[in-house]
Amino acid sequence: MYLSTVSRPAADPPGPGPRRRRFALVSGNVVALGTVSLITDVSAEMVAAVLPLYLVLGLQLSPVAFGVLDGVHTGATALLRVVGGFAADRFRRRKLIAGIGYTLSAVAKLGLLLAGRSIPAIGAVIAVDRLGKGVRSAPRDALITLSTPPEALGRAFGVHRAMDSVGAFLGPLAAFAVLLVVGQSYDAVFVTSFCVAALAVVVLVLFVRERPDGGPTEGPSEPTVSVREAFGLLRSKPARRLVLAAAMLGLATIGDGFVYLLLQRREDLGLRWFPLLAVGTSLAYLLLAAPLGVLADRIGRLPVVIGGYTALGVTYLLLAGPVDGWPLIALTLALYGAFYAATDGVLIALAGPVLPARLRTTGIALVQTGQALAYLVSSVLFGLAWQAWGPENAIRAAAVAVAGVLVGTLLLLASPSRLINRKVPR
Repeated sequence: MYLSTVSRPAADPPGPGPRRRRFALVSGNVVALGTVSLITDVSAEMVAAVLPLYLVLGLQLSPVAFGVLDGVHTGATALLRVVGGFAADRFRRRKLIAGIGYTLSAVAKLGLLLAGRSIPAIGAVIAVDRLGKGVRSAPRDALITLSTPPEALGRAFGVHRAMDSVGAFLGPLAAFAVLLVVGQSYDAVFVTSFCVAALAVVVLVLFVRERPDGGPTEGPSEPTVSVREAFGLLRSKPARRLVLAAAMLGLATIGDGFVYLLLQRREDLGLRWFPLLAVGTSLAYLLLAAPLGVLADRIGRLPVVIGGYTALGVTYLLLAGPVDGWPLIALTLALYGAFYAATDGVLIALAGPVLPARLRTTGIALVQTGQALAYLVSSVLFGLAWQAWGPENAIRAAAVAVAGVLVGTLLLLASPSRLINRKVPR
């Protein structure tokens, strides 16, 4: 899909065998990258499932302090996404840069053992973990776009995110199992998480290819990407609008930890069951990611993204509404998973065709950086709102923010005369 305000860029260089690829669901490289993400997410979600509980109930952090740490978890190293994206484009070593990111995140799991109960040390370890995620995300997504025809990007990202969500589904279950076996021992969760993350790095090294067969290649005589050329992307109106829209959408996202803490608080869930809240979200994500990716290729990627953020707004309203009990838990987790399935990969699939192949990693990193920096601000603001107004009023304000952001996104990415280009050009 192309936005109606965006002129069609030159197509990526075609690789051999396009007809044969047309009959495959996704390329082998996408499956390999999905496997790496699946294993990595098992590791990451083992930690993420217990971290809010550990920080807020174990270390007695205030909502503001938790908001700062939650923002650090995603946004503090956001600018390094651009550095990683640029390095991957300049040296044409996207797999290597992604591998460095995966390795940093694996090592950070052991850092949590050394941090103990020190909040500054925990914050530093979380920053290293997110540094790894920031460095790897854009090169990984660029490899997906360079391994896939433009008209099938929604499907490719849908399959990749579905595999990723399998890991997100299994991670909290693994954390739950570890806690059942060893009791309230968070160290055991961290050690197990490290071992799983190390396996993901091995799979990346052995099975992911820098230039997949049949994918676009870069000629050896092509000039090296310069810093001026990379940041010249922001002079392009389509790219600039995408980055701004991504930042606005990031402001509407308060973070998983807050959502699950609100559910636990309202329903007075036992601490042992807390990690399973993430399982419900991941299950909805797992079931919906691939179908919504295919739908985005057919009807357009922008309406699917808008639908996803609408689901997020309804999720926030449910947390402050009259519904309670298991209906509240089931509806909230299903809608929250639908939000991720409709936005995570689809937004990058929307951006991919707008960006030139030689600068695609940098462009994707700029979009992700805009979101991550906005998320950092959003987490801190929500923590302040929780402390000042109470959780119910704070989540209502977040729902209003989602509505405002959706209007702004439509104004940025849709022309007045025609909302979107519904058909993907081939």
